Amino acid sequence: MAEKKAAAHGEHDVRDASARGYRKARRGYVVSDKMDKTIVVEVEDRVKHALYGKVIRVTSKVKAHDEDNTAGIGDLVLINETRPLSATKRWRLVEILEKAK
Repeated sequence: MAEKKAAAHGEHDVRDASARGYRKARRGYVVSDKMDKTIVVEVEDRVKHALYGKVIRVTSKVKAHDEDNTAGIGDLVLINETRPLSATKRWRLVEILEKAK
C-alpha cells in the first residue's frame, strides 16, 4: 500500500529503475524549434581517437519532445532518453538550464 502511494506522488522505487533500465541524460543546445511540441537539440560528445589519442568533438542532432513548446533556439537544455514517441523522437525535454539571450 505504501509503495502505491509513493509511486503516485512521483517517488520511484529502485526496482522500477532497474526493471526499466538505465536512461541516458544529455545536455545540449536547441538548434530548431519550428515543429510543434518538438525541438532539435545538438548534443556534443568528446571521444578520444583510438590511435592518436587526440580528443575529438563529435556532435549529433536529436529530436526531443517539448510538451509546452517552452524551449527556444539557443537554449541550453537537459534531455532524457524515453520510449519512442514517433519515428524519430526518442528523447524528452527535462528542463531548460539556461535561456538564450
